[in-house]
Amino acid sequence: MASLDSIQALLKDQRGVPPISDWHPELSGDIDIVIKADGRWIHEGGEIKRHELVKLFASILRREQDGHYYLVTPVEKWRLQVEDFPLMIVDFEVGGGADSPRIAVKTNVDTWFELGSEHPLCVDTQADSKEPIPSVLTRHGLVAKVNRACFYRLVELAEPVAESLVLHAGNSVFVLGASS
Repeated sequence: MASLDSIQALLKDQRGVPPISDWHPELSGDIDIVIKADGRWIHEGGEIKRHELVKLFASILRREQDGHYYLVTPVEKWRLQVEDFPLMIVDFEVGGGADSPRIAVKTNVDTWFELGSEHPLCVDTQADSKEPIPSVLTRHGLVAKVNRACFYRLVELAEPVAESLVLHAGNSVFVLGASS
């Protein structure tokens, strides 16, 4: 369990975010990049293995209202493919008191977001298997899938309320599923 100060430090110690919401270039075309369901970035059939390069690309990635994903610069806009989710939640830290915990989640590209009204945790269910599909809204229309290990850890923090399992974080309440 992290202290409240360390949660605040995680959220503030991130480099500046490019102002891609201010950038509106015309579509330059499609780029041969696919973000695989397991989080790997593939370019022209080969995996981009340099983590810093993936982080750079992720910092200029957004999803637009047409449902497509784009890499955006002030003068270019390239459409790419995403198999499942563009980002993954791979870790989290908890701080604050038991009555009002703060939870900061970490993506696979080393960005942190605090669960709350601005970055809500949502749990959908697969139609066929009824498996939970937990995700967090990050920024620029991007949603990060919560990996299985993190979701199980979040479930351990939740409490049963009526017929549901709920998690309190950032003055918000998130339903994780039905209580057993």
